[in-house]
Amino acid sequence: MFLFLVVALAVVVAAVTLAVVGGGGGEGPLPEAVPERLHDPLPPDRPLSRADVDDLRFPLAARGYRMADVDDALNRLAAELAERDARIADLETALAGARAAAQTAHDAPTPLDKPAHGPEDQQ
Repeated sequence: MFLFLVVALAVVVAAVTLAVVGGGGGEGPLPEAVPERLHDPLPPDRPLSRADVDDLRFPLAARGYRMADVDDALNRLAAELAERDARIADLETALAGARAAAQTAHDAPTPLDKPAHGPEDQQ
């Protein structure tokens, strides 16, 4: 029984050695695999919409998603959100200024509000 196990182990070692050394039919080592990269589906010519974010899918890598692809998409989203926040703040400032101007114009006296006994009436 011991002799059978030694022979079987030698056959397995020989088969693995032949497969590693002689495998591939003389073509050499396997070519480098082209990494699966994200074809950026985010439109570069217009602001992002909710549908763009919903349609965004990242390719899988050995341990989850490619960090560079996720970082690029998140940086793009962060930049657009910051731009929108700045635009909203500008519009709110302009609206507050317009409301203040309208209130000042409403509170200012009109020509119809002049006193009944002005300097012209004293003569």
